[in-house]
Amino acid sequence: MDRYLTGTILKPKGLKGEVKVLPVTDYPERFLSRKAYYVGKTDGDAELRNVVRASLAKGFAWLFFEGIETRDDAQAMCGMHLYIEERELQPMPDDRAYVHELIGLAVIDGNGCEAGVVTGIVQMPAHEVYEVTTSGSGIVLIPAIDEFIEAIDTGMRRMSVPRFGEFL
Repeated sequence: MDRYLTGTILKPKGLKGEVKVLPVTDYPERFLSRKAYYVGKTDGDAELRNVVRASLAKGFAWLFFEGIETRDDAQAMCGMHLYIEERELQPMPDDRAYVHELIGLAVIDGNGCEAGVVTGIVQMPAHEVYEVTTSGSGIVLIPAIDEFIEAIDTGMRRMSVPRFGEFL
C-alpha cells in the first residue's frame, strides 16, 4: 500500500503531548479535518494514530494524538513523518501534480527524442528543480519553470523540455 508524506513532526509543545508539525502539502487546512495519520520514520514502519485535536497557526499544524499524553511521549515522536494513503489525496487541478506523479516521467527534448527520466525533485529557494537522469550525461537539473518546461502530461507519462540541450 502506497503512503504519501504530508508532514514532519518537529517538536513538542507544552506538557500534555501536543506536537508541532511542518506541513508538506499544498492543503494544510486538511490537518483540521483529518482524523488519523500513519506516523513513523518511514512509510514502511508507520503506524496508524488517531488525532484527538488539531489546529493551524503561523504555517504549522499543532496536533494531539490519542495515547500521547506527556511531553516525553511527544518528544519521542520528533523527527517522525505523517503519511496518508493515496485514496486520501486531494484531487489536483489540471496544472498541478503530486511529486509521485512526476517521478519516472520521460523527458522529451526539442527534437522529440527521449532525453532522460525525472528521478527527483529538489527544493531550491526560488523554485523547484527537476533532477533528470540521462543515459549519457548522468544527472541534469532543470528549473521547474514555464520558460523551460513546455508541458507535463502525467497520463502519457512525459514532460516536454524543448531547450533540454542547454543543460548538457
